[in-house]
Amino acid sequence: MANQNSNSRRSFIRNSLGAIAAFTIVPRHVLGRGYLAPSDQLTKAVIGTGNMGRGHFGYAGTRVVAICDVDRSHIQLAMDQLKDKSVKTFTDYREVIQLPEVDIVHIATPPHWHGIIAADAARAGKDIWCEKPMTATIGEGKRLVEAVQQHGRIFRLNTWFRFEDNFYGMGTTVKPIKKLVESGLLGWPLKVTISKHTGFDWKFYWVGKTNLPEMPVPKELDYDMWLGPAPYKPYSAHRVHQTFRGYWDYDGGGLGDMGQHYIDPVQYFLGKDNTSPVKVEVDAPQQHPDAVGTWRRITYTYADGCQIILDGEGKDEKAAYIEGPNGKLYPGFKSTIPDLERKLASFPDPAPQQTDFAEAVRLRRKFALNEENGHRSATLVNMGKVALRLNRSLEFDPVKQEFINDAGANALIYQPMRGPWTI
Repeated sequence: MANQNSNSRRSFIRNSLGAIAAFTIVPRHVLGRGYLAPSDQLTKAVIGTGNMGRGHFGYAGTRVVAICDVDRSHIQLAMDQLKDKSVKTFTDYREVIQLPEVDIVHIATPPHWHGIIAADAARAGKDIWCEKPMTATIGEGKRLVEAVQQHGRIFRLNTWFRFEDNFYGMGTTVKPIKKLVESGLLGWPLKVTISKHTGFDWKFYWVGKTNLPEMPVPKELDYDMWLGPAPYKPYSAHRVHQTFRGYWDYDGGGLGDMGQHYIDPVQYFLGKDNTSPVKVEVDAPQQHPDAVGTWRRITYTYADGCQIILDGEGKDEKAAYIEGPNGKLYPGFKSTIPDLERKLASFPDPAPQQTDFAEAVRLRRKFALNEENGHRSATLVNMGKVALRLNRSLEFDPVKQEFINDAGANALIYQPMRGPWTI
């Protein structure tokens, strides 16, 4: 009977809540025995229980019922942290996503796994909370969008700066920046510079090492499963866990780590959630084919002339965060426009956003940062990675989402996956 009630409850959530979407809280007795009131907690599984995964157990409105990791020592650390010792443990995510008692899958693995696990979770009928970057390639992002939408799932990408928290050196949330841009006071087109001088650290300590020594695989780690779709490389400790970001097979260094945090809000306040730049230019040393290196500058240009500049070396110490024909905005929300706050007060606030993920799941409402706009900001990161790896500027078709007249670049949109993995 318990299983029957549980299944009925989840079926109700996924298929019937549209009829009561006007309610924020519905008493359990109104819904009937065995159904989940929207005020109750949702169940979740966390896949990847390293430092990132273990830091996401306690989100309001959710309760962990299962965890999964290919490293048994991570599972043990997670169970030591969890108060509920009845939480189920797994080493293969494919078992987790089939659990009928799981509503939400939270993916906290290295990025080379994000697309596959998220798409499989969508096909299994789970809603998804995914860490950044959303996917490791442009092609994986396109296929993940298709899977989420085909199966009617709610997707959240876990970078929150487009709707809450102070936005690094800007000294404010993104909302007043969005309001300023929409007001037109700065003019158009706009240039946004992201550098240490505007409050953003590119974390160039996330670089890989060359000539890694081959080491014995720790007995607690399923290294073949950790690699998954990535090419086989002999195990070396620096390749996995905390330092995996330094290798192209799994991520993209500081750009992969912080890029979506920094760039996604820019995409939002520029109004570019449904498009991509038409050009990416790079100024960087030649990259190693395996180990990620540093870069000096990456410039994205949109069809309307707007630009996003990633200043890796902090060359322009006096750069404004946003520069337009009519004014500039600096860190701390300082501006060359006199009496800016009074002038802004007469303009409307930005459109409201759905920023409560648990509510989005219960009421089947698209989350503020979802599979579509999340894919577009991940594409900014992944365009930069392709240009860096090839060490050349590239033109991009934002509708077809492919590079123009460049077979080498397009070969990196869908990177080959090691069998049996596919998205």
